[in-house]
Amino acid sequence: MTHSQMITTPFGRRPAKLSLVKGQMDRAEAKQSRAVDKWRVYRDVCEARERLGLQDRALAVLNALLSFYPETELAEEGGLVVFPSNAQLSVRAHGISGSTLRRALASLVEAGLIERRDSPNGKRYAHRDRAGQVEEAFGFSLEPLRVRAVELAQLAQIVAEQARLFRRAKEALTICRRDVRKLISAAIEEGAAGDWSEMEDHYVRIIARLPRRPSMTEVIEIRDEMELLRDEIINRLEMLLKTENMNTNAAPYDGHIQNSNTESIHDLESSGYENMRPESPKPEPIKQRQPETYPLSMVLKACPQIGDYGPGGAVGSWRDLMAAAVVVRSMLGVSPSAYQEACEAMGPERAAITIAAILERAGHINSAGGYLRSLTAKAVAGEFSLGPVLMALLRQAGDGQGRRIGVVCGRGRNTTLSEILT
Repeated sequence: MTHSQMITTPFGRRPAKLSLVKGQMDRAEAKQSRAVDKWRVYRDVCEARERLGLQDRALAVLNALLSFYPETELAEEGGLVVFPSNAQLSVRAHGISGSTLRRALASLVEAGLIERRDSPNGKRYAHRDRAGQVEEAFGFSLEPLRVRAVELAQLAQIVAEQARLFRRAKEALTICRRDVRKLISAAIEEGAAGDWSEMEDHYVRIIARLPRRPSMTEVIEIRDEMELLRDEIINRLEMLLKTENMNTNAAPYDGHIQNSNTESIHDLESSGYENMRPESPKPEPIKQRQPETYPLSMVLKACPQIGDYGPGGAVGSWRDLMAAAVVVRSMLGVSPSAYQEACEAMGPERAAITIAAILERAGHINSAGGYLRSLTAKAVAGEFSLGPVLMALLRQAGDGQGRRIGVVCGRGRNTTLSEILT
């Protein structure tokens, strides 16, 4: 069959575009003689519809056109022209309007999936022989689907693979976002050293650039930047944890905390209660801030739970209170280094009282270790006092006028330990 026999032009005012003429020539030269399953080709077109520039309505019209072809396979010798009326097509395409139908047919022609075989008057019909067989038909040719079957299958595979990679990229971004968010939260809650607020701001800036419906390129770009932030956070935390482990391992060999009334906290934690003996008096450091002093009875009344962890299940002295604080420290998950820093910043007695206060409100604190580090930092800055803490806990225990600790400034809201210990 010559090129002149394959080239057709549309009826009426529709122009003959050179791109469509070229497509007809290319398909005339294509060597595709085998029959193809029409519904398999249709599924490939559906898979690659975005690449082909097709909307859902165009796919519905293509499905309707294929339904008018009586055979399951598109074969060269079968005659691939279908000639339904617009009314018939509209019914099989789920009742779409005439204007929508015309736009859908035009998009299928533009995509090179069907060809117009217009009659002299633009009507769709067929000439039949005396036996009733179709000799010539005017309507839409499905030949492009048969000729391009392999191409469409490959295009569908490419689209499917890109969709798979897109899903994987989005999954990786989701996991990375979760890691960064939770690592920053853990570092802040547990009082890890570092500018975690800046890290959080960086995280927010990255997420703000992610559109509601991102492209593959945008997802990969954001994912790569988020992974760099995660790596930086992990590196910082790894360095902090290594430093903390080194300090913890070296702690038994450090000098004792000097105090005229109590033993070293390391002695209490390492030797047990039964071997505790008073240390010989040692000179006070030249420069030492005068510590706050509170009666032990007042502390035990404000923090009665600490008494259960003293030697023999009772606290009768400051030394017993510090021994109980060591046990509670471990029970609350506070690291030895965090408690050591608290003892150095507050003094052993005040650190033990702080642990006792935290124990009273343990159910309201997510991370006792992180909270203790935060209070230690406030103590170093001179912004932390135990007096209001003990008075608030005494009120909670029913002392004085029996007011609950939750009533603050007459507003009746519950006060957390975060508010009490500031």
